Amino acid sequence: MSPAVSKPYQVIARKYRPQAFDDVLNQDHIKTTLRNAIEQRRIAHGYIFSGQRGTGKTTTARILARCLNCVKGPTDAPCDVCSSCIEITAGGSPDVIEIDAASNRGIGEMRELRENVRYQPARDRYKVFIIDEAHQITSEAFNALLKTIEEPPEWAVFILCTTESHKIPATIASRCQHFSFRSVDAGDLIERMREICVKEGVDADDEALAVIAQSGEGSVRDSLSALDQAIACCGNRLNAAAVRTLLGAFGIDAMSQVSTALAAQDGAAMLGLVDELERNGGSPQHFSRELSRYLRNLLVVKIAGADSRLLAASPAERAEMANIVLAFSEEDLTRYLQFSLDLFTELQASLQPRFHLEIGLLKMVQAGKMISVEEALASIGKAPAAASPAAAAPPAPTRQAAPPTQTFSRPVATPPPAPPPPAAPATPPASDGEWIDRLHRAMLDSGLTFSADAVLHAGAAIVNNELVLTIPKSYTLDLGREEILTALKKMGMPAQRFKIAIGAAAAAPRVAPAEEKPAGVDEATERALGHPDVQKFRELFGGEVRTVRNLKES
Repeated sequence: MSPAVSKPYQVIARKYRPQAFDDVLNQDHIKTTLRNAIEQRRIAHGYIFSGQRGTGKTTTARILARCLNCVKGPTDAPCDVCSSCIEITAGGSPDVIEIDAASNRGIGEMRELRENVRYQPARDRYKVFIIDEAHQITSEAFNALLKTIEEPPEWAVFILCTTESHKIPATIASRCQHFSFRSVDAGDLIERMREICVKEGVDADDEALAVIAQSGEGSVRDSLSALDQAIACCGNRLNAAAVRTLLGAFGIDAMSQVSTALAAQDGAAMLGLVDELERNGGSPQHFSRELSRYLRNLLVVKIAGADSRLLAASPAERAEMANIVLAFSEEDLTRYLQFSLDLFTELQASLQPRFHLEIGLLKMVQAGKMISVEEALASIGKAPAAASPAAAAPPAPTRQAAPPTQTFSRPVATPPPAPPPPAAPATPPASDGEWIDRLHRAMLDSGLTFSADAVLHAGAAIVNNELVLTIPKSYTLDLGREEILTALKKMGMPAQRFKIAIGAAAAAPRVAPAEEKPAGVDEATERALGHPDVQKFRELFGGEVRTVRNLKES
């Protein structure tokens, strides 16, 4: 008696591959359109299925082929018992041709396909060509296929599956219907894996399934492959700690050390984390990737709340992250996430990954000390608090009195020196027009010719003891905070608070008072010195123009 031959094991991703539209996860917009097209008999001759890996592109193409060639069809619910349905499911139908464009991408293969299209189906209603990884077909091969896709025979249907739809030529894409597959929601993935675990007799807690779904990053196939690997490692009981160790993931407790160091701005703690990672044989690249995912989740919790569907986390992890984000603002988390993404990119080509990781984490610590541009600009205009004379003046050194000396001359009383007259405080201008005039003169005295011209087009007003200058947008480059500070110091009012506002140009700009024309200055010299480029040059580099010569007259 011959020994029984055991049936080969079939991986979970293939064993539980969807066989109907209802089994496809999170692609309702595609399933509805295809079902309506089949019901209305509006079958297109060309389709493009695009999206990230493992979202059901090739699976949906096979389901569509079964719907078209079922003996009951075309129908959106194939019978699964006819020879056509069985052979398409097994991948052996003579009228459903699957082509791997990664290895059949040349013009010769496309010419062979074009010849095959001319013949009618051997048995079924349609001859369906499923071209996987279609973006790898060469430009010459696409050109050879162009006319066939544009005007195929009535029995031919082309389905091009690709992860990079932008590489499909526009001439091909314009002749096909394009369906974009979305990444699968983490909650749907967890629910799908929970159903599979029940059928496989595996006890898995929610946190373990969340870790697996998080590693899949929206791909059903990747998540089911990770689930298969976890069952092979841990047996019929999956717990989060063992799954994290298997997949190299970092738990919320490990990542919370990073957020604690960021909140405390503790660079030494960051360096300690990197040292511990190196001692345990961890990968800096993988740590950086997990850090980006962790910071992204914190940002989602800060914006959308801990109950958001955008999170692939267990209820305990959601509660923990909700407490962590209280120490950070939305701007801080956005900045940290950008730093972590840049760090991950740099680590891919780094020859010293530890050093890059250390400096990247220290940059994140330093980023927490930054202030916004608005706060920095507001602090510039604020006058420092005036210190009292008693506090500002240093204590005079005490000298020991010298012993009196005997003298025979009659002392002459010298009157004490008269104190210097107090400096008259600079009086602020009384009117808005006087503000503009005095600012204009101060800028001219400081050599800021262009700024002086711009201030004539500005408006001035005193609001709550603060000078508000309304500057037209076209003059913002010539009149800034530094120029106004220079003019105020020239006027003797360096502590005057002011603010710049952008507004419309003045209807009638003020005219600067006419300056007396220097003696011996002819018309050519006056015209040259008044040219804007010459004024800008003198303002930047200084110097003196001694002679102006008219080249047309020489």
